[in-house]
Amino acid sequence: MFLLKLIVRNSLRHKLRTVLTMLGVTIAVLSFGMLRSVVDAWYAGVEASAANRLITRNAISLNFQLPVSYKEKIRQVEGVSTVSFGNWFGGVYIDEKNFFANFAMDLKSYLELYPEFLVSGSQRKELLTDRKGAIAGAKLAGRFNWKIGDIVTLRGTIFPGNWDFTIRAIYKGRDKNTDETQFFFHWDYLNERMKTMKIAADTAGIYIIGVTKPELAAEVSQMVDKLFKNSMAETLTETEKAFQMSFVSMTEAILISVQLVSFLVIFIILAVVTNTMAMTARERIREYTVFRSLGFEPVFIFMMIAGESLLITATGGTIAIAATFPVVKVFGDYMSMFLPVFIVSTETIVLDVIISLAVGLLACVIPLWVTFKIKIADGLRAVA
Repeated sequence: MFLLKLIVRNSLRHKLRTVLTMLGVTIAVLSFGMLRSVVDAWYAGVEASAANRLITRNAISLNFQLPVSYKEKIRQVEGVSTVSFGNWFGGVYIDEKNFFANFAMDLKSYLELYPEFLVSGSQRKELLTDRKGAIAGAKLAGRFNWKIGDIVTLRGTIFPGNWDFTIRAIYKGRDKNTDETQFFFHWDYLNERMKTMKIAADTAGIYIIGVTKPELAAEVSQMVDKLFKNSMAETLTETEKAFQMSFVSMTEAILISVQLVSFLVIFIILAVVTNTMAMTARERIREYTVFRSLGFEPVFIFMMIAGESLLITATGGTIAIAATFPVVKVFGDYMSMFLPVFIVSTETIVLDVIISLAVGLLACVIPLWVTFKIKIADGLRAVA
């Protein structure tokens, strides 16, 4: 108890310096948490991938279509449980600033493959029986204040014309990393209009394959690709995770930069706190020497200096962690158009705690070295 009181009182000797150091630690740890959350948001799609889902696309490029007739052939492959398919639609709602992901999918099979999209039974029934029906994520519906029965018109960019849809269902995410900002409608509706325009009808951009067991993923992938080998449209099948990673890898340079900056922030914290503790040790070298001359053990001196350093960094870190959640919430709402899943992960909080404590311990190394290096006689003569 005596030691704890001594640590607290020592910390408050120079209140302004202590407060400014804590503020620096708070800002740095908060910045680190934010940058880590940005990186996590980038990988949200990868983390949400299921091990029992495969994605099949044209082997040349995602821009090339596959015949919809492939569906029945894929379904017959051993180990395949469900097959769905669809297209990226790329429609615009009112104007470009309202961007959100929208797809034309075989909705019945698609919802079977994605149990993490929670839809009520009545809404699912209405959706599947309405050819122009659409389903939107809860966040997306909240963003535009859509309700069941509302008419939504998208302007096609890939598929020309205006497309009217009726909101028949709104899904919620089962998991915290489920994307609730997507919009889906019936692939049949798209295909019918494509037939009248005589462009790209009876084709799909991707197939989504459900396998009976995750361990069969590699074997089923090879069998599907082998099935269409030397055809007019060869396929490339990979796990959903690998498919999502292919998009993330396109922005790898940005991610590396963000991660480097986040670790640079840590070095800045270390420099700030080390400077503070060095100043403190220099000013109190005579006091520490007196403790040594009175027979206090080195461990007591160590605990006194390290305790003060840890108190400063732990307080700053705690404030930063508490502030991370509301800041991330506000930032995530603002950036929901680009980063639909933006949350503070448990790993980020654990890293914040570890960094705060590690910086506190490392920052006291130099003051301790100076304190124990100096001779008692020299220390007693020292002038702060």
